[in-house]
Amino acid sequence: METYSLLRQFADSWMLLFLFAFFVGVIIWVFRPGASKEYKDTADIPFRHDDKPATDKEART
Repeated sequence: METYSLLRQFADSWMLLFLFAFFVGVIIWVFRPGASKEYKDTADIPFRHDDKPATDKEART
C-alpha cells in the first residue's frame, strides 16, 4: 500500500474521530460552570485603569 493511501485512510477514520472529540472537548471547556467569571475578568482588562495609568507593578500582573 502506498503512503498516500495509508495516510488518507487514517485521516478519514481515526483522525476525523480525534478532531471531533477535540472539538467537543473545547466546547465543553469553554462553556463549563465557573468559566464566565474568568472570561469577564479577561474582558475587563482594557477598563481596569480608566481614571489613572497603571503603575509598573500593576502593569506586569
